[in-house]
Amino acid sequence: MNTTEPLRERLVAAGVEILEQRGLAELSLRAITRRTGVSHGAPRRYFPTHRGLLAAIARTGLEDLTARLGPILADVETPARQRLIRLAEVYLRFAEDRLAMFELMFRHDLLAGAGGDLRATALPLFEGLALLVAEAAPTHPDSRQRALSIWTQLHGLAVLSAGQSLDLVADPADRPALIARAVEANLA
Repeated sequence: MNTTEPLRERLVAAGVEILEQRGLAELSLRAITRRTGVSHGAPRRYFPTHRGLLAAIARTGLEDLTARLGPILADVETPARQRLIRLAEVYLRFAEDRLAMFELMFRHDLLAGAGGDLRATALPLFEGLALLVAEAAPTHPDSRQRALSIWTQLHGLAVLSAGQSLDLVADPADRPALIARAVEANLA
């Protein structure tokens, strides 16, 4: 851990490390302060509540997901349906690569009202998905509802895949077909 970094960033970085190494259940204020070598009261200067610190940690995950999905959403050369499938693949890979972060990012029961302006980071991703769906199926007026259906199906696939439950009932080689069906079923 870089002790020359400002304390706020060190606290968030320590939280990310603990989350990635040990999981959400181990992400306590005590563990974070122990890792950063500060008193238990030190984080209060930057985060009035533990939830505020969790929100800052979750925001790093949302920023990473945005960085991964942004180029797909911005690509105007590739047909929209192909981009939707690519976006879905990247979303599932993010869940597999960063399962604990993925879990935290979508734990609104823990993060609601915690600050960190998570909506400002998360909502543009959904809006980008809705625009991409509208581009892929321009004759359908309900692109937001279709985007919501695609997202919920992809999120379910991501959770099952990341937790290795999907492997019990589907060959990993079938995953691209599952993704394509989830996207295509909502564009028809």
